Amino acid sequence: MSNYLAIATVTATLQRILQSALQIDVAGARVTTVRPDASGSGTPEVGVNVFMYQVLPNPAWRNSDLRNRRPKGELSKQAQAGIDLYYLMTFYGNEVELEPQRLLGCTLRTLVDQPILTPTMLRDTINNPTFSYLAGSTLAEQVEQVTLVPTPMNTEELSKIWSVFFQTPYVLSFAYQGSTILIEGSKPGKRALPLRSSQFFVTSKQPVIKDIESDDGINQPIGLDSTVTITGKQLRSSHPRILAKVRIGDAQITPQEVSDTQVKVDLSQIAESEKRLLRAGVQSLQVLHPLPTQVASDSDLTTADLERAVGSNVLPVVVYPTIVDVSSTNTRSNGDELYSAIATVQVDVMVAPEQRAYLLLNERVLRNPAAYVFGARSRSESQNTLTFIVHEVKAGTYLVRVQIDNAESKLTVDPDDESPTFDQYTEPTIEIRST
Repeated sequence: MSNYLAIATVTATLQRILQSALQIDVAGARVTTVRPDASGSGTPEVGVNVFMYQVLPNPAWRNSDLRNRRPKGELSKQAQAGIDLYYLMTFYGNEVELEPQRLLGCTLRTLVDQPILTPTMLRDTINNPTFSYLAGSTLAEQVEQVTLVPTPMNTEELSKIWSVFFQTPYVLSFAYQGSTILIEGSKPGKRALPLRSSQFFVTSKQPVIKDIESDDGINQPIGLDSTVTITGKQLRSSHPRILAKVRIGDAQITPQEVSDTQVKVDLSQIAESEKRLLRAGVQSLQVLHPLPTQVASDSDLTTADLERAVGSNVLPVVVYPTIVDVSSTNTRSNGDELYSAIATVQVDVMVAPEQRAYLLLNERVLRNPAAYVFGARSRSESQNTLTFIVHEVKAGTYLVRVQIDNAESKLTVDPDDESPTFDQYTEPTIEIRST
């Protein structure tokens, strides 16, 4: 493959081989590679100008680079692009002495004799001091050789090129195509080691989930203090020494109770390592039956492999965050009785950097309560403490909610029927006022 200097190397090689031939046949002839605009733009008084006017994907190589990335975006092989280069050659000189036509004939003869840019020709160009800026070109190492063929172009096409591209009077022209140039990406691909062995496992029991219910009720969101009941069939693993697992998002959780028709998970009792992998928002829930790593006999069933597991159907659940602590600092007045502050909210779930988090504030007054929404500061790693810049808000006491990927934290309702705030939202709150 060739690097980013390949296109320029083809143009420079064309210029070099034409220059060597033309200066013998037509005295004083030069070969240039400038835009063929009006006189004085760099085109020769006597000579040929080689101008690349178009680049197109090569049809034969168009599909050769498909699926060079895996679903997550990483390269599975070195990326490449196959292209064709289209050149317009214009011929200048004394029309009375037919110099343009003589130059056209000489150019055609040269390219007929040398229709392939061989590795030797390309290296001569790369090593030529005139083209020192091409010293790093790797086009000579390309397996596919670059070929030069005439391109048919009728009067209408020539007219469009001259009137649209250059907007100058027509000069005797001829088109050539150079193909194929394979430009390789600089980012290396990755490939896993070859598979050394494989094992096959047969199970007659695939778990099936019918319903998921939290202690708050069916179809209700779940929190880290919820007990989740999963009902279905064949939920117990067929290997008595290997326990079923419940996968919620990226977290693989060990349930407290498992039977053929029911699995119970008390999220408040799960291990801290499992809890740290739980995320708020809509998550997938699945029952897994890990496969044993040894299958010689039941006495050998000592460990299980979660990467090789029989999984149930997948159902969605919503995991909501719970606010553990909230505080405000750096409160300052902005004038017009409005204030800014930094609000810090700690929740019971870890929040990943790519998750969207918002602070929802609702003033605790009965008439015309103010309401605000603020986005969280960006995070470089998963954490359970979120920081928000609160600005241009009225002084007062605000009910606080956090929304993480559209899953909102809950507010506490006063259950005391003798309280003045009975059946109203009361917590959590934050104070925004001057100090």
